[in-house]
Amino acid sequence: MAILQPHGVSDMTEISRDRLLKAALFVFGVIFLLVYPIGLVWPSGWVWHGGQGAYYLQMICGIYAVLGLYLIAAARAPEQNRSLISFTIASSIVHAGIMAAQAIYDGNEHGHLIGDVPALLLVATVLWYLMPSKASNV
Repeated sequence: MAILQPHGVSDMTEISRDRLLKAALFVFGVIFLLVYPIGLVWPSGWVWHGGQGAYYLQMICGIYAVLGLYLIAAARAPEQNRSLISFTIASSIVHAGIMAAQAIYDGNEHGHLIGDVPALLLVATVLWYLMPSKASNV
């Protein structure tokens, strides 16, 4: 029997949603750990070129690596990590919005509109869709 899910999702059982959320948290955590190598391979879509240089990249990668480790840990018990998931959703939307505005304004940064901006919006959307309900019994 399907259980009515948050956000109007009624065709997914609580158990399958929980499994998908655990997988998403783990996968996004690993991807966040890989931001630095991804930036080396595809700098136009992941590295800002406005003069910040290597220091900025190292700083933002450090932040995302820590978030990645916490998301991987949260995958063990998502229902106990709602605030971390909520933070990841909100910060991803804000970060993507700021980057999108800057990329539109600065023609040298248009690659971000097909790189990290949609990636962060994907993270936010997937985690929001799979967010555990407050009264989860799983």
